[in-house]
Amino acid sequence: MRQSLAAALILASIAATPAIAQVAAAPAVLPDGAILEVVATGKTTRVPDIATIRAGVVTQATTASAALGENAQRMAGVMQALKAAGVQARDIATANVSLQPQYRYQDNQPPVLTGYQASNTVSVRFRDVAKAGGILDALVKQGANQIQGPDLSLDQPDAALDEARVDAVKRARARADLYARAAGLNVVRIVAIDENGENAGSPPPRPVFYARVQAVPQPDTALAPGETDVTATVTVRFLLK
Repeated sequence: MRQSLAAALILASIAATPAIAQVAAAPAVLPDGAILEVVATGKTTRVPDIATIRAGVVTQATTASAALGENAQRMAGVMQALKAAGVQARDIATANVSLQPQYRYQDNQPPVLTGYQASNTVSVRFRDVAKAGGILDALVKQGANQIQGPDLSLDQPDAALDEARVDAVKRARARADLYARAAGLNVVRIVAIDENGENAGSPPPRPVFYARVQAVPQPDTALAPGETDVTATVTVRFLLK
């Protein structure tokens, strides 16, 4: 009795195996229509309202303490000029401080120590781009002898990015309608939307302005913010029938 029961169970399991295999191999359910995938990039334009520059003081002296002392004195004037111009403390950050020995090199001779070079650089963010040029000139008068920038950007890019996203979806839908008409179909609905990436501003290569105390320009240095493109790229899948 036990042997017949075991045999019956084995036969039952063998009989069930093809049914399980058939379920696993069942094809995926396809939509009743055609799927069209469109990649589109939307764009909006903004005038940059933030300018970021690097202003610094480089000094040289025969001793390390002398180089650092002169540097600190001149840097104090730079910081005072920024404060007098209304730049907030939150918009000023130390970018680099360095002290390096300086050597004189001659053929077949060991290097000779000639002194030290001290450098202190701060990153300054201007929220009024129109006033940035005049502040740069004030910094030079107060002892800054290296200025790099500006990097132009947007203070609040989210609204611009949302406009670019809306534009991207509109462009994708217009292209889907075009393909659907060409194929004799209609766009039924959007199946999925994926955002491929965003660009919160793509300004042209930034100009670099090097200032020297010996050659301070008489008119204020002008900064032209121009315009920057804000873009967003989406992949949209449409159902066509």
